[in-house]
Amino acid sequence: MNVAHEIDLLVVEIQRLGSKNDQGQTTVKFGVLFSDDRCANIFEALVGTLRAAKRKKIISFEGELLLQGVHDQVDVVLLQE
Repeated sequence: MNVAHEIDLLVVEIQRLGSKNDQGQTTVKFGVLFSDDRCANIFEALVGTLRAAKRKKIISFEGELLLQGVHDQVDVVLLQE
């Protein structure tokens, strides 16, 4: 799969699993994304897709890299719906 297509799929999954924050942006915890069976089947490298989407300013999250367990409570915020 190409990166742009995976980012599009990521946006759909964040919208499916997330909820709106007080600024009207869709947000989901990294642990929810990582643990979801559908996401596990879609993304071979979820963390890589998240980093690519962050570089393109489609999503935002604190830090450079998200790791399962350690960063499960980190919010992944969708900047572009």
